[in-house]
Amino acid sequence: MSDTNVKWDHAYEWKAVMLLSLGFGLVGLDRWIIAPLLPSMMADLNLNYQDVGLVFGALGMAWGIFAILSGRLSDRIGHRKVLIPAIVFFSLMSGVSGMVHGLVGLILVRSLMGISEGAFCPTSFAATAAAAKPSRRGILQGLQQSGFALFGLALGPIIATQLLLVVPSWREVFWVVALPGFVIGLAMYFVLRDPEHTQGMENLAATKGEEARWADVIRERNVILCMLGLFCVMSCVFVLSAMVPLYLENYLKLSPQDMGFIMSAIGFGGFAGQFGVPAASDWLGRKIVSIVSFVFAAIFVWFFAQTGVDMVMLFTTLFILSFFSFGNIALLSGPVATEAAPPGLVATSIGLVVGAGEIFGGGIAPVISGAIAEKYGIESVLYFALIGVTLGALVSLFLKETAPRKISAAAASAPTAE
Repeated sequence: MSDTNVKWDHAYEWKAVMLLSLGFGLVGLDRWIIAPLLPSMMADLNLNYQDVGLVFGALGMAWGIFAILSGRLSDRIGHRKVLIPAIVFFSLMSGVSGMVHGLVGLILVRSLMGISEGAFCPTSFAATAAAAKPSRRGILQGLQQSGFALFGLALGPIIATQLLLVVPSWREVFWVVALPGFVIGLAMYFVLRDPEHTQGMENLAATKGEEARWADVIRERNVILCMLGLFCVMSCVFVLSAMVPLYLENYLKLSPQDMGFIMSAIGFGGFAGQFGVPAASDWLGRKIVSIVSFVFAAIFVWFFAQTGVDMVMLFTTLFILSFFSFGNIALLSGPVATEAAPPGLVATSIGLVVGAGEIFGGGIAPVISGAIAEKYGIESVLYFALIGVTLGALVSLFLKETAPRKISAAAASAPTAE
């Protein structure tokens, strides 16, 4: 269906994108609020670096598995039936995280949170694609995903470390950040539509009478490359997000408040990147933007690892590497995965890409990094992240270009047969 010949419901487009952005922002906040609280939690719960890796790994594994399963489910039953229960449940589990008294309980609660956040993630990306006009799919999917970094990794460390000054302990912080999820869930109930009632999904839906097959997704080259790319970039982003607070406090000996300020660079840089990188790819192309983003991420991971106790340089390098790393997450799991999907399997495609990336990058990589930190020192995990984004640049070289503007321009300039 032509992007230019349809009267679009702009009001719904923006209401849906804003709600989905806030919802995914709360996914980030509830998931990552634990990171700046870890120094206090490790003392109270008697945890070591390996235990921290297991906690993050359990959530990542659960997220990845259920992202794959729920993507296909939401293609079948609709977005609302997945999104609304998911946001209510992960908000509840966030609050319950403050009630645990040991490692086993913490792993169990965070795994349950991973199940519901994994269900929310690909379904929310597909719902954004359903609401968005195809020519601005990249920028709107990037905007929706940018809430994750803004709330979870920019504002989260500041909120957590400041709340620690006014609440009795780290336990109350979890309940404070859980409450907004119930409000957003209610708003979604009244606003969100299922795909068949939106315009942006019409050119992505299966032809009537044609059964969309899950196996069709695996045959798409860009889907496989997106999975590999997310392996690489998530092994950087999630390792840094989980371990840099401990690196800053335990290795560089910064105060909790200074650590919270520097950690916010991951979120502010990620917010800008998740919005800016996919937007740039609408105009410049998905492939070239992905390659350049991986290269710059690798350069600035190395610079961050060489920076000592210099607050300005720590913040700046962390901001820039997060801009490009989170930007690539949004690009690969959003417009590239959407445009690679066979008709009728958009959420399935996104779920497979996000799920595979989470299983390794969010699940296995933190466990590996925890073992590296325990054996070789917390500073060694930075080089693990560097290897990830370096390999990602190589993977991106093989992407097939799918940006609608680039495809249209190529078709218009192609010589016509006499």
